[in-house]
Amino acid sequence: MCCLGCQSVAEAIVENGLEDYYKHRTELPKTPEDLVPEVLRQLALYDHPEVQKSFVLSSEGHQKEASLILEGITCAACVWLNERHLKQLKGVIGVSVNYSSQRARVIWNDDEIQLSQILAEINKIGYHAHPFSAQQQEQIRQQQRKLDFRRLAVAGLAAGQVMMLAGPLYSGESAGLEFASAQLFRWFSLVMTVPAMVYSAWPFYVGAWRGIANRNIGMDVPIVLGLLTGFAGSLWATITGSGLVYFDTITMLIFFLLGTRFLERNAREKSVEAAENLLRLAPLMATKVNGKEQFLVPVMELNLGDHILAKPGEAIAADGVVVDGESSVDESLLTGESRPLKKGLNAQVFAGSINYESPITISVTAVAENTMLAGISRLLDRAQAEKPKLAQTADKIAVYFTSALLLVVALVALVWWQIDPSRMVEIVLTVLVVSCPCALSLAAPAAFAAAGSHLVQRGVLLTRGHALETLAKVTHFVFDKTGTLTLGHLTLQNSRAYSEIDVAECLKIAASLEKNSEHALAKPFIAATKHQALYTVADAKNIPGQGVQGSINGQVYTLGNTKLHQHLLDDLSLNNSEFASELGATVVWLCDEKRVLAAFALADQLRPQAQQMMEKLKARGLHVAILSGDSETAVSSFAQKVGMQEWQAACSPEQKLAYLHALQAKGAVVAMVGDGINDAPVLAGAQVSIAMGSGTQMARATGDVVLLSENLLEIDHAVERSRFAINVVRENFAWALVYNLIALPFAASGAISPWMAAIGMSVSSLIVVLNALRLK
Repeated sequence: MCCLGCQSVAEAIVENGLEDYYKHRTELPKTPEDLVPEVLRQLALYDHPEVQKSFVLSSEGHQKEASLILEGITCAACVWLNERHLKQLKGVIGVSVNYSSQRARVIWNDDEIQLSQILAEINKIGYHAHPFSAQQQEQIRQQQRKLDFRRLAVAGLAAGQVMMLAGPLYSGESAGLEFASAQLFRWFSLVMTVPAMVYSAWPFYVGAWRGIANRNIGMDVPIVLGLLTGFAGSLWATITGSGLVYFDTITMLIFFLLGTRFLERNAREKSVEAAENLLRLAPLMATKVNGKEQFLVPVMELNLGDHILAKPGEAIAADGVVVDGESSVDESLLTGESRPLKKGLNAQVFAGSINYESPITISVTAVAENTMLAGISRLLDRAQAEKPKLAQTADKIAVYFTSALLLVVALVALVWWQIDPSRMVEIVLTVLVVSCPCALSLAAPAAFAAAGSHLVQRGVLLTRGHALETLAKVTHFVFDKTGTLTLGHLTLQNSRAYSEIDVAECLKIAASLEKNSEHALAKPFIAATKHQALYTVADAKNIPGQGVQGSINGQVYTLGNTKLHQHLLDDLSLNNSEFASELGATVVWLCDEKRVLAAFALADQLRPQAQQMMEKLKARGLHVAILSGDSETAVSSFAQKVGMQEWQAACSPEQKLAYLHALQAKGAVVAMVGDGINDAPVLAGAQVSIAMGSGTQMARATGDVVLLSENLLEIDHAVERSRFAINVVRENFAWALVYNLIALPFAASGAISPWMAAIGMSVSSLIVVLNALRLK
């Protein structure tokens, strides 16, 4: 075998009783690349559970979800056709095709339809689909780029040769050109134009035919009409030896159109580059550890609970928990966090992150489609497949515009037939070329794709198509406190002793009492004494809602809230309210059987960027508020720290949702930022929701935006970028519409020639794409 990857695939085929593949193939492939299509023809192979393990996500019941590469997607009409065709199949639950990345995500009921049948249906309508692989998609893109470049080169060569002869032909007899020479030039131009018409322009014919066959007239239809009209008129002029030929315009139009699409494709691929980079992070092989043995296995053969080794410099192969070793891990492409993060015992690590310093052994908790990396990919697919309202509007306008254009062309042809039949073909050709709605169709998708790519690189993941557009319109930001504006874990902020036992000793006693507790309040004490040997505790017990109790060296101690020690605190002639309220903290009391020994103030830490983010959002004219389930004292103190006047404490999820609805009833566009299970209903109720990347799975699933980096300043940057994106879309729309409104009358009146129309249309589309790339 040429590599371990091919070896593992061959072993999987044989082990699963699929040797017929080898029996029925007629020849060996010359290269590994040639092998791929041969395997893909065995569509039934993809119904096998072992094969599906690497790219299919199984949900509740018999529902499955797969990510596929779609070859042959050239325009929005291709996306529409595939989605419409597959959604009509019994058993297919959902289909979304991402035009930018040419990926499809299909959800189906495995009891009603098999994956092989879905793949076969895609083949029936002229496209080719197979399981997504980031590496394989890059190979397909390279092949497509080469093919596009060859078509462009043929069109460019033809246009260059034909243009040299166009000058004398246009000058004609006035420049002393004899009839025989003119005919020779015409026939030579025809010969040079045929390769461009047949080979270079082939994608336009395919796109137009698909559109007509499925009653969805796209931008390829007027292009093909223009090409065929110009070619037919020029061919007739060449055969009869009279009239003008437009071979120069035809070849130049094909060249400019292909050039624009080539640049647009590269820009589109660049816009999804950040997302594709994520998928290339996960390695195909992993070092499995079994006792003292270490051996390489394909990642898809890993099971939950397996131990794998990540060596320094290697990418981690699966999600898991560190069970041995300590190192630093780079998660920058996953979260946007530029600094390597320390990972020790029981720390969570993710597939695709890079291990830096030392070897670590990891217990696998998720592989393949169940990893965080695959989850981010699915969210990206969903966001890019869901069109924002502006993009949907642009598509509708483009369809109506194309239909109206064809009516205008018919009217112009009729008028010029009456005025001057000899110029009719020239004018019709010019109108068809100059007013092609390419720029209009690109106006919104190009901008949204570029903005989404930029934000992913900053650790802001847009999971819904409308998120960017809605974020630009937000008037109110509502934040949950714990885990959103704070780090989500308590730390020891202050300590005070009330007896002859000093604070350090009291802290050691408290940590000893808490060392076996799973309560959130236990962690700060354990962290504060992690390098100390703690006392052995006898008769340890938990008192629900109050605290813990235990015996150390025969002395009974209790650690908990005021309810546990009310009889002792009543005798304490000291006002402790300031001790807690300064910090908005929770106070925990340590007592023996007779007296109060110490008090500890525990508080959640403010995220470093919280105050600065609030200031920036206010500077943009946005209203900000906090809704929290914490006590009034804690929330009040916290709001004062970050400079917020509007807050509500002790809120249930229902109360938070009611607050949002009250704002929305007044016409506010609300963005909700949260991280917990109790935030999920509120996140779903807001016009746009932002979930913290460290939050619960339910919160991330509900969020329209996921903040992977945990850097709150990126929320302000997302608002700024969303407003910029909407401005760019409006500029693109304005340019496309103004250009068509100005150019169309000039073309219909015969004031501009076909070659000028070809240049104008191509430049118009190019301007839209370049303007969108400013968002990068």
